[in-house]
Amino acid sequence: MKKGHKYIFVVGGVMSGVGKGIAASSIGKILQAKGYKVNPVKVDPYLNVDAGTMNPTEHGEVFVLDSGLETDQDMGNYERFMDLDLTAEDYITSGMVYKAVIDRERNLGYKGKCVEAIPHITDEITRRIHKAAETNGSQISLIEIGGTIGDYQNAMFIEAARVLKIKNPNDVIFIMVSYLPVPSKLGEMKTRPTQNAVHQLNSYGVQADIIIARSAVPLDKRRKEKISISCSIPVENVISAPDIESVYDVPLNFEKDKIGDTILKALKLKNKSARNGLNPWKQFAARVKNGEGEVNIAVVGKYFDTGDFVLSDAYVSVIEAIKFSAFKVGVKPKLHWLSSKDFETDPKKVKELSNFDGVIVPGGFGETGIEGKINVIKYVRENKIPYLGLCYGMQLAVIEYARNVAGLVGANTAEINPKAPHVVIDIMPEQKKLLAENKYGASMRLGGYPALLKSKTIARDAYGAAEIRERHRHRYEVNPEYIEKIENAGLVFSGTSPDGKLMEIAELPREVHPFFLGTQFHPELLARPLHPHPLFTEFIKVAIKNK
Repeated sequence: MKKGHKYIFVVGGVMSGVGKGIAASSIGKILQAKGYKVNPVKVDPYLNVDAGTMNPTEHGEVFVLDSGLETDQDMGNYERFMDLDLTAEDYITSGMVYKAVIDRERNLGYKGKCVEAIPHITDEITRRIHKAAETNGSQISLIEIGGTIGDYQNAMFIEAARVLKIKNPNDVIFIMVSYLPVPSKLGEMKTRPTQNAVHQLNSYGVQADIIIARSAVPLDKRRKEKISISCSIPVENVISAPDIESVYDVPLNFEKDKIGDTILKALKLKNKSARNGLNPWKQFAARVKNGEGEVNIAVVGKYFDTGDFVLSDAYVSVIEAIKFSAFKVGVKPKLHWLSSKDFETDPKKVKELSNFDGVIVPGGFGETGIEGKINVIKYVRENKIPYLGLCYGMQLAVIEYARNVAGLVGANTAEINPKAPHVVIDIMPEQKKLLAENKYGASMRLGGYPALLKSKTIARDAYGAAEIRERHRHRYEVNPEYIEKIENAGLVFSGTSPDGKLMEIAELPREVHPFFLGTQFHPELLARPLHPHPLFTEFIKVAIKNK
């Protein structure tokens, strides 16, 4: 452990889903503004080694780091709020921890000792937290422990944090994000659930230093005093966190209660920033509210018929990337969720797409709704509606073009029909071996890869650079055997891998279509509030012009 390094543990009370990730991201942003280098760490207490095999309809988006590690969507929140590229060390799961301990035991790493949860599991947790701090060269580690107080699954992580606090009492604090309900029949905010959660945390041997009180409305002075007395913390350490319209207002709301100064005081640190480091963020938050006019974007996906949870979580990075670019251009985005299955059962519905300024087909896996997406792509191509395809959205654009323009009847992807007459999208040879062995976890092309861009193309002009680096998550690629035939038919592969073997961006020339472009990578993973992604920004600009 680096001497003088500070650790902040963020835990949840009362119930899940109250915004620990946004709270942690906002705290990190505030501490950056105070002049400190912060590394956020997400702890997920499930036994999956990573998030790669999780169904997005159950767990939300899988966020891929530059290293290729597949992680929880909160890592995306951290990167967006704090404008960081996180490392593999910044993500910890119970699966990682237990696997490391068991592997070490199998290799006689414990020299014949009886291996137990305490101290060996907790020691491995602490080692990983220290390693993340060391890798990032940070001054403060901000560790969000997933789940809620009382969960069996996260108890080991809280125990590891407790021991770290005992050994370094001046360098570790705990922040609880808790929920205060306002029962509709009573109309009065209730503090008792939060009191009980804090007392349960006390039973672990841990005292909350700061309580972030989530509720539908702001806390009044009386409730703050009540929580202060019952939970043994100063009243100024109770932070009001009411529901708000934009999550990007959260850091500004927290600072109204001076959470940054409270944290620095608890950690015995000084404010190192001579000016208001949150000014750029304030300007961004103002743009969120002050856009003039609307841009109507249709997102055609396959996860839209299983509930609202999916809308907000399965495509969260795409949603935010659209917003950032729209805010930069000065308009408010209006997103319309369209199920690709509808365009499959009733192909005539594609005419409804003429009501939108632009269409996006995001990534996904499997054959559900795919022909519907291809019908959508054909319509927007022929009717010159701006189109942005992401990963699968690019592959399907290539298939549609191969079928309907290049004359490759029956063209398809090996993912759906490996016996198609023209397999224009095929699996990489090294992936075939892994799948034959039923090795699905971390078996795709994952993480950041470089690409070279052709001059005088939409992609090159948007990026303003000849070489880029973007993040991938896929198994299938454009089949090299068909590249020449497809290009001869007019589709331009404007971005390729440095060796020219992998097609990274496909587009139509501007004189043919105002904006028809697909990426094999996921540009949404690099979109940030203060640095929108150039491809999304160009897409929004053309969509506005297309109105």
